[in-house]
Amino acid sequence: MRTSDVWLTPAFVAGAVAVTVLAPADPPYRGLDAVGLSLAVGSTLCLFPRRVAPVGVVVATSLLVVVNAAAGYSTTVTQWPVWISLFTLFSLRGTTARVTGVAVMLAAVGGYFVVDRAPIGPTDVFNVTVCFLVAMVAGDAARSRRAAAVAEHARVRAEERTELARELHDSIGHAVNVMVMQAGVGRRVFADDPDFAREALGNIESVGRDALGELDRLVRVMHADRPTTDLSALVDRVRAAGRELRLTTEEIQVGATVAQALHRIVQEALTNALRHTDSGRIDVELAQVDDTVVLEVVNEGRQLRVGRPGRGLVNMRERARSVGGEVEAGPVPAGFRVRATLPAQVRS
Repeated sequence: MRTSDVWLTPAFVAGAVAVTVLAPADPPYRGLDAVGLSLAVGSTLCLFPRRVAPVGVVVATSLLVVVNAAAGYSTTVTQWPVWISLFTLFSLRGTTARVTGVAVMLAAVGGYFVVDRAPIGPTDVFNVTVCFLVAMVAGDAARSRRAAAVAEHARVRAEERTELARELHDSIGHAVNVMVMQAGVGRRVFADDPDFAREALGNIESVGRDALGELDRLVRVMHADRPTTDLSALVDRVRAAGRELRLTTEEIQVGATVAQALHRIVQEALTNALRHTDSGRIDVELAQVDDTVVLEVVNEGRQLRVGRPGRGLVNMRERARSVGGEVEAGPVPAGFRVRATLPAQVRS
């Protein structure tokens, strides 16, 4: 039960008492007495469990309207809990419960028309019909809005899961590829250069620890920003794997979201370079022209290893597109180039 219902029902009760006392009924209805006041208060108290048992509340409030009319009292107060209960029913339940609630209320309205002391005219029928329609339409609209909010929440959660999967692919995939490359180098030179092999094992341990730390960070704070324009850690990993890497950068000024995308694009481009070639220099150039950042990663490897297509290029393009930029990738005379053009700030 919601906290609002805890104080809302007493407010209804206080309002019912106030209206009953301050607006006494005119003939042919009975005047204020203990029985009439009890019926008014009782009908409002029925609203307390309206969210957990809306059909039962409709039955109780409808029955009290008929009893109130049969006892000779005006429905000035007792009618409103009925419309509130019908609104609640339509906002929380489906077709079966709605049909049941409407049937109960129609029977109650018929009983009210039969036993009420005042003559029933077209105006009374019109007012009851309008209240019926308003309660049902408003309740259905509230249910639709809530369903739309749930669907939107589910969509956002799905996007977050997709983003987390992309983060894991980019970060952990890069680390695993570096570790595989270093393990292969260490294995090949183990007999001839054991010192270098031990160094490779140390690098594998270091990269593995960094990957575990990155995984922990992603699980704890999926959208946490980091100083992503510092590419030194990525460069060191690639060089430790035995590949020559030339880094040319200049100072850039970018927003946190763009910096994160930039970091992941560089990471994915280097991962692809390690995955698809064994040798050749890798050139990374980063520059800013006005409000545009340009990144180029060129892999000079000639003998490309063809493997099962992955999501590397797709992820890079999606990351660039998410901040309003674009990625071009393909073979060039020097090897294979990835070129990303990103805005310095995300455009709203």
